[in-house]
Amino acid sequence: MTSSDPFRVIFVCTGNICRSPMAEVVLRALSEARGLSDRVISRSAGTGDWHVGERADARTLHALDRRGYDGAAHRAKQFTTASFADNDLIVALDRTHERVLRSWARTDDDEAKVTLLRTFDPQATNMDVPDPYYAAPEMFDAVLGMIEIATRGLFSQLEPAVRMPHPTPRA
Repeated sequence: MTSSDPFRVIFVCTGNICRSPMAEVVLRALSEARGLSDRVISRSAGTGDWHVGERADARTLHALDRRGYDGAAHRAKQFTTASFADNDLIVALDRTHERVLRSWARTDDDEAKVTLLRTFDPQATNMDVPDPYYAAPEMFDAVLGMIEIATRGLFSQLEPAVRMPHPTPRA
């Protein structure tokens, strides 16, 4: 990454239809609201391929919509080893994803890019964002709340670095 490149973040959950799309949309909204949409790229993917090409779960879309976010453009993707090179920060939604991602890392630099989302929530006592897929629709709202808090924490650490003035290249 050069000083003019955007910072690329990818959120990873299991199937890329519930938790990680929520985090992707929340970070994108934060970046846009602060005028940094050209400096921060927010993406998401799943560790599995079950839902590749599908929209986010309808309950995910409804929870996002109730909070004023638009997740309609989302299409599920699978994380691959190439995703390490395509991203600067890889954010796992729970410890299972974190373990999988670390096991897929080919280098120490790749492994160093992996972190857990809830580490950015100073009040979190459990580092896992629970999977709402088999739960009632209300759980999607609760999960989105956890994701919003942690993603705001992530953004507050990221924002000063992406706002830094960039040196003009010498001729």
